[in-house]
Amino acid sequence: MSVKTIRSSRLAAGPDSQVILVGGGIASMAAALFLIRDGDVPGDRISIFEETDSIGGSLDAAGSARTGYVMRGGRMLENKYSCTFDMFSSVPTLDDTQTVTEEIMAWNKTLKTSSKSRLFRDGQRQTGPLFGLSENHILNIERLAIEPEFMLNNTTIADQFDADFFGTDFWFMWCTTFAFQPWHSAVEFKRYLVRFVHMVDGFERLQGILRTVYNQYDSLVRPLHKWLEARGVRFVMDTRVTALGFKDDADEYRICDITYERLGEPGELTIAENDLVMVTLGSMTDSSSLGSMTKAPVQLKSPVGGAWSLWQSLAAGRPELGNPSAFDDHVDESKWVSFTTTLREPNFLRKVMELTGNAPGEGGLISFPQSNWLMSIVIPHQPHFIGQPENVSVFWGYGLSVDKLGDFIAKPMCACTGEEILIELLGHLHIRSEAATILQTSTCIPCFMPYITSQFLRRNSGDRPQVIPKGSQNLALIGQFCEMPHDVVFTVEYSIRSAQTAVNGLLGLHKLPPPVYHGEYDPRMLLKAFRALHDVRH
Repeated sequence: MSVKTIRSSRLAAGPDSQVILVGGGIASMAAALFLIRDGDVPGDRISIFEETDSIGGSLDAAGSARTGYVMRGGRMLENKYSCTFDMFSSVPTLDDTQTVTEEIMAWNKTLKTSSKSRLFRDGQRQTGPLFGLSENHILNIERLAIEPEFMLNNTTIADQFDADFFGTDFWFMWCTTFAFQPWHSAVEFKRYLVRFVHMVDGFERLQGILRTVYNQYDSLVRPLHKWLEARGVRFVMDTRVTALGFKDDADEYRICDITYERLGEPGELTIAENDLVMVTLGSMTDSSSLGSMTKAPVQLKSPVGGAWSLWQSLAAGRPELGNPSAFDDHVDESKWVSFTTTLREPNFLRKVMELTGNAPGEGGLISFPQSNWLMSIVIPHQPHFIGQPENVSVFWGYGLSVDKLGDFIAKPMCACTGEEILIELLGHLHIRSEAATILQTSTCIPCFMPYITSQFLRRNSGDRPQVIPKGSQNLALIGQFCEMPHDVVFTVEYSIRSAQTAVNGLLGLHKLPPPVYHGEYDPRMLLKAFRALHDVRH
């Protein structure tokens, strides 16, 4: 349903109208900001229901120098994220000295990403590795960029390329940067090629990727949380929404009640005529499990959180609300393991600086193509957590092929302890003499995530529902599993764009979010990408 078909400003009809946001991730938080800033909705009319005891969803960071820090992941930013930077231009930093957008832009003018070790082989860094694509590979990339999506529909990336493509350094850099697998959706791969065409030139050095000063929880979520709380937004924690009640009227429907469990106690909320409901569909990090230095994470293979079960409930008998089974029934195709390592002595960072040529924060992702686990690490600028002691450092990493045996540890990555993952990493870095000291003074915490790339799984048209589904009068769907055809999932930008689209539509604001950047229509960008794909470097 388009923005124009939504009746205008429902909330103006009554002073007691409420907005209920289900899910406490960045999509719901962004929706709350847009409701207040663009829709003039009082903050105390907005409630965010979150089933855990923490806000921010997948943009999380926790722990301490003593017990070890933990981040399940990290999202890259780039300067074409128009919705993200528009929103955060309204949010002050925690110290109120500037906006979050100003802080990010100023930070990345000072610390520009330029990797000298995007790939690491045989104990040696590879600076500016060539893509190594054949002419046939390049023609296939160009074909995908212009081919209509309906012609790709339920196909995989492997359906579009020969086996040699998956041995090229272009693939190793592309798949580890964005977490693609050969069996993932060709449609998503196409969207990424088009969306990031302006980054193909310089991709071998990760040029153009932006970072936050601290981890994304401290730099993005905490300032936004503070902004929302100051305006009276209500955060209803430890509350799991289990069902929405529908009231049908001919070809239209509305949400009339919400059933939930709070701290184990059941409850029900009546949704009035002029109330609005926005639901974050699915969850990348549902059923995540943490391990320790001596314990592997538990491998959960079915959702234990409410996000997937709620979507299953909503979509039953209502095809316009999507098909969650396309995304939550294929754990073996969507799982991987990440790990966060806390270092209490300088040997590891010093050695990696020598090996890679980059100081912490300069290089971005370092990937190991020879790794059976297809392992990558990121060493950010330190400190990476607010309050992190000066003598403590943190880095993050992950593996894509978690069912294969390691090269130095004869176990699948998903069955490994933090110590075993760190031993595997030290082996690929060829760090030997300092290994014992590093292991004794580090805490590596692995995290198994069964649904982390579920949004990349191949799908049919309609499996992801529209932000405002057909017939909806007061329901919008936000997050990574709604359909916005010109942007790409697995990004903060996608969640924020979905929130802005939902708010503009339900409030009848007759405006659209800032447009997605279309570099594929810029001849200069196309020429640069063409030259880069052919390994013609400046």
